[in-house]
Amino acid sequence: CTGFIFQKVGKLAATAVGGGFFLLQIANHTGYIKVDWNLVQRDVNKAKQQLKFHSTGNKMPPEVKSKADEVIIFLKKNVILTGGFAGGFLLGMAS
Repeated sequence: CTGFIFQKVGKLAATAVGGGFFLLQIANHTGYIKVDWNLVQRDVNKAKQQLKFHSTGNKMPPEVKSKADEVIIFLKKNVILTGGFAGGFLLGMAS
């Protein structure tokens, strides 16, 4: 059931996001929206600098690592539940 619902919601979400981008482009083209490209470029450059700074360490933050470890422990302890869910999810996505 989860895979089937995920598939349907995913298609709906993709349609909504794509339609939203399409409407924004139309609004920009007709003049309802004006984009400050200098501000966009400045923000993109700032984001690039932050990515370069974070990628140099190559380490996950401790809170992310602890959550990932918790998930792995749960999956290992509940292999049957995890396998059944994964199989059902994939079958639901395929239908």
